[in-house]
Amino acid sequence: MKKLAFFMLFGLIMFSQVLSGNFRETKAALPVPQTINHGGKIEALYDGFNHETVITLRKMRITCGGAKSLQTTLKDTCVSVSASLHAPGKQLDYVRYATVQLVFETKDWDQRHSLTQRDLSVVANGETIRLGKMDLVKQDVNTDRLIDVMKEVLEVSVPYPIFNKIARADVVEMRVGNSEFSLQLKNVAALRDLNNRVKF
Repeated sequence: MKKLAFFMLFGLIMFSQVLSGNFRETKAALPVPQTINHGGKIEALYDGFNHETVITLRKMRITCGGAKSLQTTLKDTCVSVSASLHAPGKQLDYVRYATVQLVFETKDWDQRHSLTQRDLSVVANGETIRLGKMDLVKQDVNTDRLIDVMKEVLEVSVPYPIFNKIARADVVEMRVGNSEFSLQLKNVAALRDLNNRVKF
C-alpha cells in the first residue's frame, strides 16, 4: 500500500512538472509587444490654480510638407502636434477632457487658417470624427535666418472618450480647413503612450 501511495504521489508530482513546463513554453512562445521609441517628451504637472493634474505630450513634428502626396495641401508648411490630458485633483484615474494643439509654420502667409477654415476632422482607423472649430491660440512671426516664418497655433478641447478612441487607433489622419496630413507612426505611438499614463 505504501508503494502504491508512493508511486501515485510520484506520478502526480511528475504530471504537475510536465504541465508547468508546458505552460512555461507557452508563455515564452507568446510574442512580446515592442514599444516604439517615439522621441516625444511627456510630463505630468499639478496645476494648483485649476486644481488639476495635466499630462502633456510636448510639441512633436508631424511633417514638413515634403511627402509627394501632401504637397498640394502643405507645400512649404511644417506641422507639429501637442496634446494634454486634464485630470481633476491629484490623481490619474479619471480624465475630464483633452486638448489637442496643432502648430503650423510656413513662409507663405496665405497658408493661414481663417475663421472659416478651422474645423478639425480626424479619421481614426477609417472612422471620421468631427472635433469642431479650433481656437486660435497664437499667430506671430519668427525671424529664422533673416527669413520671416509665420507660426500659427490652433487648439481644440475634446471629451476624453473621443481622445481615447484617437489614441488607440493604428492610423490617424487629420484635416484642418484645406490642410490634410497623416500622423506618422511615432506620433501615433506618442499619443498612445500619453493615453497609457491614465490608470484605467
